[in-house]
Amino acid sequence: MKLIQLDISALKTSDSQNNAYVLLLNEMEGKRQLPIVIGWCEARSIALALEDSDPPERPLTHDLFLSIGDIFGITISKVVIHTLNEGIFHASFFCKSKGKKEVEIDARTSDAVALAVRFKCPIFTYEQVLSKAGIILDKTLEDDIAFEQKESDAPKEKGLKDFTLSKLQTMLKKAIESEDYEKASAIRDEINKRKEK
Repeated sequence: MKLIQLDISALKTSDSQNNAYVLLLNEMEGKRQLPIVIGWCEARSIALALEDSDPPERPLTHDLFLSIGDIFGITISKVVIHTLNEGIFHASFFCKSKGKKEVEIDARTSDAVALAVRFKCPIFTYEQVLSKAGIILDKTLEDDIAFEQKESDAPKEKGLKDFTLSKLQTMLKKAIESEDYEKASAIRDEINKRKEK
Protein backbone atom coordinates (compact mmCIF):
# COMPACT_ATOMS: atom_id res chain seq x y z
CA MET A 1 0.00 0.00 0.00
CA LYS A 2 1.15 3.50 -0.82
CA LEU A 3 2.26 5.66 2.11
CA ILE A 4 1.02 9.25 2.39
CA GLN A 5 3.38 11.64 4.16
CA LEU A 6 2.03 13.86 6.93
CA ASP A 7 3.39 16.98 8.57
CA ILE A 8 2.57 18.38 12.01
CA SER A 9 0.26 21.33 11.50
CA ALA A 10 -0.82 22.29 15.02
CA LEU A 11 -1.23 21.20 18.60
CA LYS A 12 -4.36 22.60 20.25
CA THR A 13 -6.00 22.22 23.62
CA SER A 14 -9.15 20.14 23.70
CA ASP A 15 -12.35 22.07 24.40
CA SER A 16 -14.19 19.12 25.84
CA GLN A 17 -11.60 17.09 27.76
CA ASN A 18 -9.32 18.23 30.57
CA ASN A 19 -5.61 17.60 30.02
CA ALA A 20 -6.22 16.50 26.41
CA TYR A 21 -4.89 18.01 23.21
CA VAL A 22 -5.61 17.62 19.51
CA LEU A 23 -2.61 16.92 17.29
CA LEU A 24 -3.29 17.97 13.69
CA LEU A 25 -1.32 16.24 10.96
CA ASN A 26 -1.52 17.68 7.42
CA GLU A 27 -1.38 15.61 4.27
CA MET A 28 1.73 17.02 2.55
CA GLU A 29 0.34 16.74 -0.97
CA GLY A 30 -3.33 17.44 -0.32
CA LYS A 31 -5.81 19.32 1.83
CA ARG A 32 -6.78 16.68 4.37
CA GLN A 33 -5.86 16.78 8.05
CA LEU A 34 -5.77 13.96 10.56
CA PRO A 35 -6.92 15.10 14.04
CA ILE A 36 -5.62 12.87 16.85
CA VAL A 37 -6.56 13.37 20.50
CA ILE A 38 -3.52 12.91 22.76
CA GLY A 39 -2.69 13.34 26.44
CA TRP A 40 -1.04 16.29 28.15
CA CYS A 41 2.35 14.59 28.72
CA GLU A 42 2.74 13.58 25.07
CA ALA A 43 1.55 17.00 23.87
CA ARG A 44 4.14 18.69 26.09
CA SER A 45 6.86 16.35 24.84
CA ILE A 46 5.99 17.02 21.18
CA ALA A 47 5.75 20.79 21.77
CA LEU A 48 9.14 20.95 23.50
CA ALA A 49 10.79 19.07 20.63
CA LEU A 50 9.09 21.22 17.99
CA GLU A 51 10.10 24.46 19.68
CA ASP A 52 13.76 23.39 19.81
CA SER A 53 13.93 25.15 23.15
CA ASP A 54 16.38 24.35 25.93
CA PRO A 55 15.82 20.78 27.11
CA PRO A 56 14.24 20.32 30.54
CA GLU A 57 16.61 19.80 33.49
CA ARG A 58 15.86 16.08 33.54
CA PRO A 59 15.28 14.24 30.23
CA LEU A 60 11.77 13.23 29.22
CA THR A 61 11.11 9.62 28.22
CA HIS A 62 11.27 10.43 24.50
CA ASP A 63 14.60 12.22 25.04
CA LEU A 64 15.93 9.04 26.66
CA PHE A 65 15.08 7.10 23.50
CA LEU A 66 17.05 9.64 21.46
CA SER A 67 20.05 9.34 23.81
CA ILE A 68 19.96 5.54 23.66
CA GLY A 69 19.68 5.73 19.88
CA ASP A 70 22.71 8.04 19.67
CA ILE A 71 24.83 5.90 21.98
CA PHE A 72 24.01 2.55 20.34
CA GLY A 73 23.72 3.74 16.73
CA ILE A 74 19.97 3.17 16.42
CA THR A 75 17.99 5.34 14.02
CA ILE A 76 14.27 5.66 13.37
CA SER A 77 13.59 5.83 9.65
CA LYS A 78 9.84 6.51 9.71
CA VAL A 79 6.63 6.46 11.71
CA VAL A 80 3.49 4.94 10.17
CA ILE A 81 -0.03 5.50 11.49
CA HIS A 82 -1.42 2.29 10.07
CA THR A 83 -4.86 1.65 11.59
CA LEU A 84 -7.91 3.37 13.02
CA ASN A 85 -9.90 0.97 15.18
CA GLU A 86 -12.93 2.11 17.21
CA GLY A 87 -11.73 5.73 17.16
CA ILE A 88 -8.18 4.89 18.27
CA PHE A 89 -5.19 5.35 15.97
CA HIS A 90 -2.47 2.68 15.96
CA ALA A 91 1.10 3.37 14.85
CA SER A 92 4.52 1.80 14.48
CA PHE A 93 8.00 3.19 14.19
CA PHE A 94 10.70 1.56 12.10
CA CYS A 95 14.20 1.45 13.56
CA LYS A 96 17.54 0.12 12.44
CA SER A 97 21.07 -0.20 13.75
CA LYS A 98 24.25 -0.78 11.76
CA GLY A 99 24.39 -4.18 10.13
CA LYS A 100 20.88 -5.14 11.28
CA LYS A 101 17.65 -5.25 9.32
CA GLU A 102 14.92 -2.70 9.92
CA VAL A 103 12.49 -3.62 12.70
CA GLU A 104 8.88 -2.45 13.12
CA ILE A 105 7.87 -1.61 16.70
CA ASP A 106 4.27 -1.03 17.79
CA ALA A 107 3.66 2.24 19.65
CA ARG A 108 0.97 4.63 20.74
CA THR A 109 0.56 7.23 18.02
CA SER A 110 1.41 10.12 20.34
CA ASP A 111 4.66 8.42 21.42
CA ALA A 112 5.57 7.56 17.83
CA VAL A 113 5.07 11.19 16.76
CA ALA A 114 7.13 12.45 19.73
CA LEU A 115 9.95 10.14 18.61
CA ALA A 116 9.59 11.19 14.96
CA VAL A 117 10.10 14.84 15.93
CA ARG A 118 13.25 13.99 17.90
CA PHE A 119 14.75 11.64 15.32
CA LYS A 120 13.71 14.03 12.52
CA CYS A 121 12.07 11.25 10.54
CA PRO A 122 8.94 11.41 8.34
CA ILE A 123 5.43 10.50 9.50
CA PHE A 124 3.18 8.52 7.16
CA THR A 125 -0.28 6.99 6.99
CA TYR A 126 -2.27 4.98 4.48
CA GLU A 127 -5.07 6.20 2.23
CA GLN A 128 -7.60 3.96 4.04
CA VAL A 129 -6.82 5.73 7.36
CA LEU A 130 -6.83 9.21 5.83
CA SER A 131 -10.03 8.65 3.88
CA LYS A 132 -11.74 7.29 6.99
CA ALA A 133 -10.51 9.85 9.52
CA GLY A 134 -9.21 12.81 7.55
CA ILE A 135 -11.03 16.11 7.50
CA ILE A 136 -10.76 18.93 4.98
CA LEU A 137 -10.47 22.46 6.28
CA ASP A 138 -12.46 24.77 4.09
CA LYS A 139 -12.85 28.27 5.47
CA THR A 140 -15.16 29.23 2.58
CA LEU A 141 -17.93 26.87 3.62
CA GLU A 142 -21.15 28.74 4.19
CA ASP A 143 -23.94 26.99 5.99
CA ASP A 144 -26.80 28.62 7.84
CA ILE A 145 -27.81 25.47 9.74
CA ALA A 146 -26.70 25.79 13.35
CA PHE A 147 -24.17 23.26 14.64
CA GLU A 148 -26.28 22.58 17.71
CA GLN A 149 -30.05 22.59 17.67
CA LYS A 150 -31.76 25.08 19.94
CA GLU A 151 -32.73 23.69 23.31
CA SER A 152 -36.45 24.03 22.54
CA ASP A 153 -36.05 22.15 19.21
CA ALA A 154 -34.39 18.98 20.50
CA PRO A 155 -34.70 16.49 23.29
CA LYS A 156 -32.27 17.13 26.15
CA GLU A 157 -30.04 14.09 25.51
CA LYS A 158 -29.88 13.81 21.75
CA GLY A 159 -26.71 11.98 20.72
CA LEU A 160 -24.94 11.72 17.36
CA LYS A 161 -26.71 8.45 16.59
CA ASP A 162 -30.04 10.32 16.62
CA PHE A 163 -29.13 12.62 13.70
CA THR A 164 -29.57 11.81 10.02
CA LEU A 165 -26.51 11.22 7.87
CA SER A 166 -27.16 14.49 6.04
CA LYS A 167 -27.34 16.40 9.33
CA LEU A 168 -24.15 14.72 10.55
CA GLN A 169 -22.31 15.83 7.42
CA THR A 170 -23.52 19.39 8.00
CA MET A 171 -22.45 19.21 11.63
CA LEU A 172 -19.02 17.90 10.55
CA LYS A 173 -18.52 20.91 8.27
CA LYS A 174 -19.48 23.26 11.11
CA ALA A 175 -17.14 21.55 13.56
CA ILE A 176 -14.26 21.86 11.10
CA GLU A 177 -15.07 25.52 10.43
CA SER A 178 -15.02 26.28 14.15
CA GLU A 179 -11.81 24.23 14.53
CA ASP A 180 -13.46 21.89 17.05
CA TYR A 181 -11.47 18.89 15.85
CA GLU A 182 -12.43 16.66 18.73
CA LYS A 183 -16.13 17.04 17.93
CA ALA A 184 -15.33 16.63 14.23
CA SER A 185 -13.58 13.34 15.02
CA ALA A 186 -16.59 12.04 16.96
CA ILE A 187 -18.98 13.01 14.14
CA ARG A 188 -16.65 11.49 11.52
CA ASP A 189 -16.55 8.22 13.50
CA GLU A 190 -20.37 8.10 13.62
CA ILE A 191 -20.58 8.72 9.85
CA ASN A 192 -18.01 5.97 9.20
CA LYS A 193 -19.92 3.51 11.44
CA ARG A 194 -23.04 4.05 9.35
CA LYS A 195 -21.18 3.65 6.07
CA GLU A 196 -19.73 0.34 7.24
CA LYS A 197 -23.22 -1.10 7.91
